Formats: sequence, C-alpha cells, structure tokens
Amino acid sequence: MRISISSKFLLIVISLFLIPTWLTAGGNPVRAKNGMVVTASPLATEIGVQILSKGGNAIDAAVAVGFALAVTYPMAGNIGGGGFMVIHLADGSNTSLDFREVAPLAAFEKMYLDDAGNYDPEKSQLGWKSSGVPGTVHGLITALNKYGSMTLKDVIQPAIDLAENGFFLSYDMANSINAYYDDFMKYESSKKIFTKNGKKFEEGDLFVQKDLANTLKLIRDNGIEGFYKKEIAKKFIVESDRNGGIFTLKDFEDYKTIERKPILGSYRGYKIVSMAPPSSGGVCLIEALNVLENFNFRKDEWGSSRYYHILIETLKRIYADRSVHLGDPDFYPVPVQFLTSKKYGSNIANSISDKALPSAMISATNLKYHESEETTHYSIADKYGNAVSTTYTINSAYGNRIVVEGLGFLLNNEMDDFSSKPGAPNQFGLIGSVANSIQPKKRMLSSMTPTIILQDEKPFMVIGSPGGSTIITQVLQTIINVIDFGMNIYDAISVPRIHHQWLPDEIYYENFSLSEDVKKNLIEKGHIIGPVRSLGRMEGILIDTEKNIFYGTSDPRGFGTASGY
Repeated sequence: MRISISSKFLLIVISLFLIPTWLTAGGNPVRAKNGMVVTASPLATEIGVQILSKGGNAIDAAVAVGFALAVTYPMAGNIGGGGFMVIHLADGSNTSLDFREVAPLAAFEKMYLDDAGNYDPEKSQLGWKSSGVPGTVHGLITALNKYGSMTLKDVIQPAIDLAENGFFLSYDMANSINAYYDDFMKYESSKKIFTKNGKKFEEGDLFVQKDLANTLKLIRDNGIEGFYKKEIAKKFIVESDRNGGIFTLKDFEDYKTIERKPILGSYRGYKIVSMAPPSSGGVCLIEALNVLENFNFRKDEWGSSRYYHILIETLKRIYADRSVHLGDPDFYPVPVQFLTSKKYGSNIANSISDKALPSAMISATNLKYHESEETTHYSIADKYGNAVSTTYTINSAYGNRIVVEGLGFLLNNEMDDFSSKPGAPNQFGLIGSVANSIQPKKRMLSSMTPTIILQDEKPFMVIGSPGGSTIITQVLQTIINVIDFGMNIYDAISVPRIHHQWLPDEIYYENFSLSEDVKKNLIEKGHIIGPVRSLGRMEGILIDTEKNIFYGTSDPRGFGTASGY
C-alpha cells in the first residue's frame, strides 16, 4: 500500500501526540525574580506565593502550603501523617525538622504477624492499628514558631477558607478520589466526605470539608496543644477506642518534633544538604553521589548504557546498605559517617566492573523493604535567601482511607513502613532488618529525600519527590541531570528515569528511557530488565545565584504547578 506525503505527515503528527509531553526535553521552567513555590496542587502553590508576596519568608510559605495541601490534595497532603523538612536559612545555617509519625505506646514487634508467625499485610495497611501518631501539625507549627515571621492565623487561614467554602474538583482530582470509592464506602465517616451522598464525584463538583475546616480552626486558635492535648486529641482517642485502635492520650501528649542536623555532603563542588535518619534519603543520596563522583560523564552520555550501568550498580549497593543499617537513630546506632564518607564511596566505585553483579552477591557492608508512593513534596525559595524542601505523607494514597469522625482528616497507615518481619517486603517491595523493627515511640524508616543544594553557600537547587522507594533515585538522577549533563530544571525533571533498589534484582524504567540498543547492552552486561512504570513526581527549583532568578518546575507526570512573583 502506498502512503501519500500528506498521509505520512499525518502519521508523524499522530505519533508525536502519542508520546507524552513529559518524555520530551526542551521545555521551559517558570521564571521569577522574588521567590518560587512548587507543589502538587495549583491552589496550594498560589497560597504559598501569596504568603511570599505579603512579605512572608520561605518557612511561612512552607507552613501555609502544608496546611493547604491537607485540603486540596488529600491523597497525600495531610494533618494526619508526618514527614521531614530541610531548611537553609538566609544566615547561611542549615537545619532539618523530623516530624515523622511514631509507633503508639501499645505497639509491639510482632503485632502484624498471624498465629503462624507470618506477616499479614492487611494488619499493617488497613484499619486503625495501621496508623502511627501523626506529626504534621507539630512539625509545621514548630517550623513556624522557630523560623517563620508570620502568625499561625496568617498562614493557616487560607486552608480554612478552602475547606469551609470548598473548591471545584478538577477532572484529575475527581478521578483520584473515585479510584478509592469502594474503600471510602466502607466507612461512614469517609463516605460522608469522599463521596457525593454515596455517589461518585464529577469534574466541577464543589468539594467542601466542614469538619476539616473546624479542626483547622481549633489548631489556629490553640496551636500545638489544640491538636495534641485538647479537643482534637480527645476526640481522636474516643474514635480510636470505638474502632479497635490502640492510641492513648499520652501518645499525643508525648509527641515531639525533633530538630536534627541535616546530612551534609558534596558533589563536584556543590554542597548537598539532605534529611538525616529516620529518613534513609539523605544518607543514601550522598552515599550514591560519593560513588558517582569517581566517574566522569560526558554531556552526551545521558541515556547511554555506560551511564546506566554505573548508576544501576551504584543503586544496588546503596539499597543493600539501606536495608541493614538504617532506622530510627534514637533506637539504633546508624553508621552515618561511615556510609557517607568519600573513602567508602571510592571503595564502592572500585567494586564496580564492566559486568553487572547480581544482587544475590551483594550484601550490606559488614559492619531488605515496600514503601507507598503516594507521598507529596513541595519546594520553596524566597528573596531573602531562605529555602525549604518538605516531603510529607500518609503513606498509601488517602492513607488507610479512614476519616476520623467529626475531625475530617484521614488516618495514615505508616506502621507498614516498619519491618514487621525482618526479611519480608512491605507494600513497596522493600526488605527491612531489625534496625527498623517495631518498638513503642519509634519512628519508622522512610525514603523521603527533601534536599537543598548550595553553590558558594547559597541555595542553588531545592528538590524532592513522592515515590516511596523510588524517591532516592529520582532525586539523584535530577541532580546528575543538572550538574553532569547541564540540563535546565524542566528538562532535568521531565526526561525519563530508571530505578533499581537491590531487591528485586531488576531495572524499572519509564518509556523511552532505555533505547533498544541500550537494553541489549545492559542485558549483555548481566542486567535484568523489569517492567515499565512511571517514576515519581519531582518538584524542583533551580536558582541562578548570580542574577538571583528563580526557575521552577512541577513534574509534568503530575498535575501540580510552579509559580513565583
């Protein structure tokens, strides 16, 4: 059959439309002079920009965005979960806040095993016993009180207004909620909010959350005590008791945000500032960069079999270390200095040959894990020189899908991030050890990697992502794309990514990331090509430190926005 020139042209046009736009480089980031906010929700992004434009700093905006996402992005934004915040201050100092959830006092090591001693994932992922003590409210207000410049009322009121008056659901938001319709229908408290009188939502429906608005008002008026010691905590405990939970008022009264020294490293002259344990993100990120610094990549090597081979072999080794050595440092001696040392990175680099080393032959240095992907991240930088990188979560999409009756917020199911049985994978396929076993008041291990990169001690990049066990590899590749391959922030985030986490021993990859020739070369080297999948949703800012121009990009894989002023 002959095809006319016009027909051929039509086929080319059609084929271009079949390739998602986020898989093509050459896009332009959003540009601003005074500050930048990048989040997974357009409404939350605009609230952050409003705070900056009123004279607030990046920490004020970060707190406002955190509360706003609890309203506008309930699949991951929350006040019923926890997370991590990395902060660079205008005075040149760096700090980080750990507001990760903690195991209740009544939690115990074998609580998710059946009578035969086998791990039962339903127990750690569903119901009230799957939840840890929430840390988000404590963390956000602690950040505001210590490093913000505005009042709690200033930063929380926009979220209250959105919850009370409602907002119109986008097509994607309606579909996201409806995807869990059957789960929400199981609980009257969830059905009341996440269905339309028992029916599915449609695009354009007004989404109102009166109970959540009232809870936010109590937080506005009473601060940390309002959530952890007064009416909210007491109502929470009543609902926990009524539904077979194990929470006590003391769990809430004892909760504290921990200010930790961030993990510091360097890569080709840039300073890396990332999150300390119980997040594994900072340690694994810097360990990987220390390995990769021993190799040089030409600008045209992005996507090559050499680059991917070295990257994959590096990832296998750092995820093996993650599985054994990382956990809550208040309960387990994490060898941070050793794992993040340049010498150790060099030793790992020397162990990488031209052939793949099977994961079965890689063990953590003598001295395994599944984690949910429905986290959310936001990046903020202001004109004063402050920058904030925040990742927080309720673990699975919409947590365990249970709304606390009368309070309007979803419960997390973060207890699944513990190693319920060492050697057994969690919902993200991650293997864990005794370092991450369940203990009362312990914080579960995480892969969240909120990161700030400095150039001459000034913010250069502010990045992070959701994605469970893939977060570390997403942040790592974005950094390499900018520093090694010279990409702008849009291209660095948009181009296809790959992932390897030691076990299972296979490469996850996005469409168009591996050419057929590269696949063939990798297989010849001994690698196993796994399934195609989408990998995360980065939120990033790149700053021209000489011209003081902010460039922001919300990952085209998602539906967020970057905005500045």
